[in-house]
Amino acid sequence: MKVIICGAGQVGWQIARHLASERNDVTVVDHNPDLVRRATETLDVQGVAGFASYPDILDRAGARDADMVIAATYSDEVNMVTCQVAHSVFAVPRKIARLRAQSYLTAIYSDLYRRDHMPIDVVISPEREVAEAALQRLAAPATFDTESFLDDKAQLLGIRLEEDCAVLNTPLRQLTDLFSTLRAIVVGVRRGGNLFSPAAGDQLFAGDEIYVFCHTEDVQRTLEIFGKTVHKQERVVIVGAGNVGLGVAQELERSANRIRAKVIEKDRVKAEIAADGLERTIVLNGDGLDIGLLSEAAIDRADAILAITDDDKTNMLVSVRAKQAGCPMAICLVNDPTLVNLMEPLNIDAYINPRATTVSSILRHIRHGRVRGVYSIGDAEAEVIEAQVLSTSPIAGQRIRDIDFPEGVLVGALSKGDTYVRPTGGTRIEEGDEIALFAMADDVPEVERLLQVSIDFF
Repeated sequence: MKVIICGAGQVGWQIARHLASERNDVTVVDHNPDLVRRATETLDVQGVAGFASYPDILDRAGARDADMVIAATYSDEVNMVTCQVAHSVFAVPRKIARLRAQSYLTAIYSDLYRRDHMPIDVVISPEREVAEAALQRLAAPATFDTESFLDDKAQLLGIRLEEDCAVLNTPLRQLTDLFSTLRAIVVGVRRGGNLFSPAAGDQLFAGDEIYVFCHTEDVQRTLEIFGKTVHKQERVVIVGAGNVGLGVAQELERSANRIRAKVIEKDRVKAEIAADGLERTIVLNGDGLDIGLLSEAAIDRADAILAITDDDKTNMLVSVRAKQAGCPMAICLVNDPTLVNLMEPLNIDAYINPRATTVSSILRHIRHGRVRGVYSIGDAEAEVIEAQVLSTSPIAGQRIRDIDFPEGVLVGALSKGDTYVRPTGGTRIEEGDEIALFAMADDVPEVERLLQVSIDFF
């Protein structure tokens, strides 16, 4: 498979890393030669420096025989023109574009996007992806991270363990015996800043951050077992009324759960746009760091604060100030993955990494069968890989206990047809099963070998 990735920023680099590791022929294009150099020096990819929308640059990148173009630069217009040139000049079969501007997204089903006029096969909106991630966090307030797998049959939950957790100091194999009907398994533990995949004899301690796979129907019971009380979210304060904040507020207005929100926006124009676009939500114009404004928004009576401005440090400081003012839960948007380790010391409950959500969304859309999705954990320390088992895979027909998985890999969830299966050592993996694996970053290549991921994209 020959793929051209336009844009060598964090999103483009991560996509290139995944596709190159799967032995695809990948070329990265960016107008910044330093970013192209970084990609070619750290990944098994080719690179071309120049503007991706220029026909001669796409030609140098190999567009004449490319199977796919992924336009993920920072410019919507460059991404759209790139797809148009790839279609009209080079007849590239599949084109994916990342678009941010709401005006383009609103017109997505209009004549503007008819294939003859603007031939884009898949449009990825980072803002919509982040808004959905924010709503997921609000729906699971006792977790710091959550993601759905296996057609929503499985949930990955990130849970921080406190002193009052009843199952501390208990070996994981004993937890399986104690809660034999619970369809859940601990696949990752972060302790002292280090993430690892636990063994059956490992115990859990206060302060651990754990990743648990469970059946969607068992989410509440799983949270209760690990000491989390599930509170109904009724009042939310949103700081930041850009596309993400406005999208979240509009979804909350449409929600059947009747969650009441107040929005704080520093920019007066954005605040006015938000006020016009919302019906029942109060919009306050001012700085979210202003404790007086937070008090006016009744932060002390809110169930959660969602800090989603375009500045990481502002989001983190707003979250800290809100917690100090009495808000029990803080969720913030963090673009820089190196800041994630500050979440626990700052007492921030959950975070959203927009780049990770965008990368996951693009990979989910371009893969057909076999590997269904990839979800990055922390600062790319580990990955959850969802895949369909092939007849040629070394794991097909084997029991889990007999498979030579690396130490950093655990099977988190398994689906046989429409049936969810909690994986145990005696579970046999068959051709056609859908599997979700937790893998430390260094073990991902071996997982790919075991899954035989010579990917088909469409």
